[in-house]
Amino acid sequence: MPDIDTVRAYLTVLQDRICSAIETADGSARFVEDHWTRAEGGGGRTRILRDGAVFEQAGIGFSDVSGTKLPPSASAARPELAGASWRAVGVSLVFHPRNPYLPTTHANVRHFRAQRDGETVAWWFGGGFDLTPFYPFDEDVRHWHQTARDLCEPFGGAERYAAHKRWCDEYFLLKHRNETRGVGGLFFDDLHGDFDTDFAYMRAVGDGFLDAYLPILERRKDTPYGDRERQFQLYRRGRYVEFNLVFDRGTLFGLQSGGRTESILMSLPPLVRWEYGYTPGAGSDEARLADYLLPRDWLSEGEAGDAPLK
Repeated sequence: MPDIDTVRAYLTVLQDRICSAIETADGSARFVEDHWTRAEGGGGRTRILRDGAVFEQAGIGFSDVSGTKLPPSASAARPELAGASWRAVGVSLVFHPRNPYLPTTHANVRHFRAQRDGETVAWWFGGGFDLTPFYPFDEDVRHWHQTARDLCEPFGGAERYAAHKRWCDEYFLLKHRNETRGVGGLFFDDLHGDFDTDFAYMRAVGDGFLDAYLPILERRKDTPYGDRERQFQLYRRGRYVEFNLVFDRGTLFGLQSGGRTESILMSLPPLVRWEYGYTPGAGSDEARLADYLLPRDWLSEGEAGDAPLK
């Protein structure tokens, strides 16, 4: 089995490449980097871009952390790993655009390995990417899912895409709201069949993120908007906070394993608002979003029309 440092090398280059592309796309702000270390083992580098022309905040972190005891959220699910040492490497990003017509997005790719008495007892890959629009456009959603399906093609094609799309829809579900966090994408975990094939798939997902997101960014970043759209964006960001603090397993694992709190919570938006009992006006562009927060087969529904811009 290839050394975990091979995966680590890919992930550091991926972080560099995404940062460079996003700085170019923003055209104004640059990422600031924090190097950090973890007492029990490992560390990482967290990069944050703030107050840019396109992004209100964009965070992308690389971590390489290790320990001798799994946190409760992981050990309960994998009791066979009791007493094993572990190491996890990954890249995770969340981008919060300024323009309400440009979706928030998240991506993550990661590798986990556990050893006991010098022998590997478990390993797996995980990752994916998902899209959270506030004012969705069918063109954008179809492009996002087409890119996801295309990168799945060498790894089982339609079957792999369907399985990991469904997993994404099920994972990013706000159960107390009975709505998905956005329009989905791909999500997978515990992928441990053939190392080389699974590593290649993780790379395809990591590399495919920019192919999926940058065309949407270019289409929507300059769309005119007003205070109404901005207030709705801030309100809907509250749903993002709810999911990340209540349901997200990565957040829970990071906090329980003694990770760096600032880096773990970089996914939260810089500005957000809550409003009791908010209901969008019937027939409004804001009400239209609800139709997109249910799992759908985005690539076989035909060319539905996009909402008119204000």
